[in-house]
Amino acid sequence: MQYKRVNFPRPTAADFYNIARKRVHDYFKENNLNTHANTEMVIKTIFMLSIYFVPYFLMVTGILTNSWVVFLCWILMGFGMAGIGLSVMHDANHGAYSKNKKINNAVSRVIWFIGGSASNWRIQHNVLHHSFTNIDHLDEDLDTVPFLRFSPHTEYRKIHKIQHLYAWFFYGLMTIMWATVKDFNQLNRYKRKDLLKTEKKSYNRLLTELILIKLGYYAFILVVPLLTLSQPWYLIILFFLAMHFIAGFILAIIFQPAHVMPQTTFPLPDDQGNMENKWAIHQLMTTVNFAPQSKLFSWYVGGLNFQIEHHLFPNICHIHYKRISRIIKETAHEFNLPYYTERTFFNAVSQHMRFLKQLGKAA
Repeated sequence: MQYKRVNFPRPTAADFYNIARKRVHDYFKENNLNTHANTEMVIKTIFMLSIYFVPYFLMVTGILTNSWVVFLCWILMGFGMAGIGLSVMHDANHGAYSKNKKINNAVSRVIWFIGGSASNWRIQHNVLHHSFTNIDHLDEDLDTVPFLRFSPHTEYRKIHKIQHLYAWFFYGLMTIMWATVKDFNQLNRYKRKDLLKTEKKSYNRLLTELILIKLGYYAFILVVPLLTLSQPWYLIILFFLAMHFIAGFILAIIFQPAHVMPQTTFPLPDDQGNMENKWAIHQLMTTVNFAPQSKLFSWYVGGLNFQIEHHLFPNICHIHYKRISRIIKETAHEFNLPYYTERTFFNAVSQHMRFLKQLGKAA
């Protein structure tokens, strides 16, 4: 079933979200803090870009030539690619990096260097995922290949019985799919669904932009290394795929345990497209935090282990999530609302695997 329109009940002045929003606003005002990036965020940006671009230039300039060292460079680039996606372009595409739209647009385009489209990403992530979290046919994070089942409402297939075993391999293919066919498929789908208007660009302009992005990316990431590195072409292709597999796997195991979990819900609208809960409560019921005490982990993943805070306040830079999480948690408890948290990242991944296995059973 395709839902053309979904309506959440209108919030009232005294409901959870407005109280939480006021308290968060007061926190920034009382502490004289800006909701956007600070010096710490700029340093992180430089670091994430460095672990992607520095190994690349060390290879193509001939400073590093040993095959094992070159392979290590590609591995580092995989971690850098994931870090850029999690900690840099993510905030910029949400408008959370800077209050200056031009800076946000410029930083968001770093996704071009890792093979993606900022326009497509904003539609899939900002418009669809954030607005309609865990709602079948609207949240595209649930709509994946037929042999993966992320929702109890998705059609069951016998192969799903062992998806908790093979899903991890396909997670590693996520960014290579973006870099090849997924962006083109998405652009055509968003044209049919009249979603391109959110980007205020025509289909022809976006298609031209997408083609140029892909040509530039493959010239940068494959053609130049093939022309400059001393390794055989097939090893370079293998290194390139290894980089993407690492990046895709990291991104998937951060995003999937945030929503596809045993405790989250997958609500559907009624026949008129009306949802039972208000949008903010819907976010609480469909989202899970994890590893809230792990500083280094949280630093690398761009604060996305505080996924609840991110979904409620996507326009706030992630460096503030840990501090405002106390406000959100206390407010949720005051209203007798859930605030799901897994103590460690390992617990979150284990619970995600458990839920994949649960979804692999016939109803």
